[in-house]
Amino acid sequence: MALRSFVDGAVFAEVFGEGPPRVLALHGWGRRGADFKNSLMGISAFAPDLPGFGASPPPADVIGAEGYADILSEMLSEFDRPPVLIGHSFGGRIAVCLAARRPDEIGPVILTGAPIVRSRVGRRPRISYRIVRSLNRIGIVSDRRMESLRRRSGSDDYRSATGVMRDILVKVVNESYEPQLRDMQSRVVLLWGQLDDEVPVSVAEMTAGVIEQADGDVDLRVLEGVGHHVPIEAPEELRKAIESVME
Repeated sequence: MALRSFVDGAVFAEVFGEGPPRVLALHGWGRRGADFKNSLMGISAFAPDLPGFGASPPPADVIGAEGYADILSEMLSEFDRPPVLIGHSFGGRIAVCLAARRPDEIGPVILTGAPIVRSRVGRRPRISYRIVRSLNRIGIVSDRRMESLRRRSGSDDYRSATGVMRDILVKVVNESYEPQLRDMQSRVVLLWGQLDDEVPVSVAEMTAGVIEQADGDVDLRVLEGVGHHVPIEAPEELRKAIESVME
């Protein structure tokens, strides 16, 4: 396993195995390509640190999953055949966009713990938060106090993100990808942890339904006793899924 630069230094990726790469693996928010080491060891593959994580510098602008797909699409020239594309969590958002945009250059897709469709309408912030936010906008509440409230009210990912990465997080959590799912031509395997409380199995079932309605090829596999981080918690099951779709 070695780290290599791609896309003129915009992306650094873990390189697994020898010979022409067969797999492109995209990690979740706040993670790194090394998450896939126990699944990909011995398989020729790339597992990039997505821009803004690990060794890869953050994007210059606020982009969503489509913007990430644009950046990573430049890596596809490294493959001599359409790769197996893996997307965990945030990486799954990107994988769907990439597969929809470049259908002739992407092989089977494995998604795990990926919030592709929304399971429910997002809750509005508490009224106290909305009042303070309004007062901040008109200059009565300071930016410092507003930032402190955001940190207390936001998710762990939001609290740990800064600068452009926080704005990117806000953008992507409000995205949904039903059109991209319908445009995908790849075989799709949904590999989900039964105990995933971040992106529950119901989201996988909804995702499968969208693909099936578009006459797509989808297989939902639920892993008992496994949570959200399938590449870490069940690397052997992810490897089995990879081997099951490799030609």
